[in-house]
Amino acid sequence: MRALGHDVVETRERGSDPGDKTVLQWAADENRVLVTMDKDFGTLIYLGSAPHAGIIRLPHVPARERLALIEQILAHHAPEQIEQAIVTVRGTRVRISRAKPPKPR
Repeated sequence: MRALGHDVVETRERGSDPGDKTVLQWAADENRVLVTMDKDFGTLIYLGSAPHAGIIRLPHVPARERLALIEQILAHHAPEQIEQAIVTVRGTRVRISRAKPPKPR
């Protein structure tokens, strides 16, 4: 992704795994779309109302296909469609949904 000109940060560059909540918070704080194979981030957002800048979920995509698929999503969807959205890929189907924003405390 970097070679294609994208601003990318990998969690492993920051040390050992801090856990899903912290990773999601980092991405939200830095206004980054989180790309993950982990389904748990959707739970944090939908059930926990966790803030986020957007997520691209690739739960069943083989490693060799991920980069091309991410590029395809970015090429066919405007940034406004992806920001603050949960993009889930299953086979050839791409679903874009929006979680309700967290309620003010």
